[in-house]
Amino acid sequence: MASSVGTTSEIPESGSTPETSDNPARRGRVRGRRAAIMAVPAVALTAGLAILTAEGALGVQFAISGMPFTVTAESLDGTGFEQFGGLDNMADNSPNAGDTGGQVLVVTSAIKNATLTKLCQSVDLGGTNLLIKAGQGEKKVEATDLTTDSTELTGNASFGNIEIGNDASTLTKAGVKGPIGVFSQQADTVHIGDLRQTNYATTAAVFKLPGLKLSFSSKGC
Repeated sequence: MASSVGTTSEIPESGSTPETSDNPARRGRVRGRRAAIMAVPAVALTAGLAILTAEGALGVQFAISGMPFTVTAESLDGTGFEQFGGLDNMADNSPNAGDTGGQVLVVTSAIKNATLTKLCQSVDLGGTNLLIKAGQGEKKVEATDLTTDSTELTGNASFGNIEIGNDASTLTKAGVKGPIGVFSQQADTVHIGDLRQTNYATTAAVFKLPGLKLSFSSKGC
């Protein structure tokens, strides 16, 4: 069973360091992002609602690289779905921070059990892409306690017994609890066709990748 995100009144900041009195600009950016996340609607019921994500769902909080990666799948089916807003943090002095203050506002989603067909993941390394494919044949990709932190999600989604507008600290479907006071949603089941995501982090307790193939390519997913 994966451990839950802490249910404190502030947004969890993976890999963050304590603010100091000699860095008022950073304090301002952090406060601004904490305020902004309270308004994240966790992606309402639209054709663009896809899935996956929950920072710290496995009790692992790590500094993200700040390099986004693309994930696509022909279809995703899951049981135990949750979604809410969150913040990811880069390592201090990361060259990818730009003017973000080293933080990325994300949609955090979690699925207790998931299967994916024709999974593709790619990372743009500047001139070439690291490409990973799995589940291209009869066997599907399988994941337990699957989570991802996304800035963009598209697909065609359907849900079973969905609840919209929950407080993220009260979620029960995937075993993950978000920050108190944050808008969220959850459902017993989820299906997404033509899934496409821009992600910054992924975790899973178990991740089975049949037919795994890793290569470099001029094109991403």
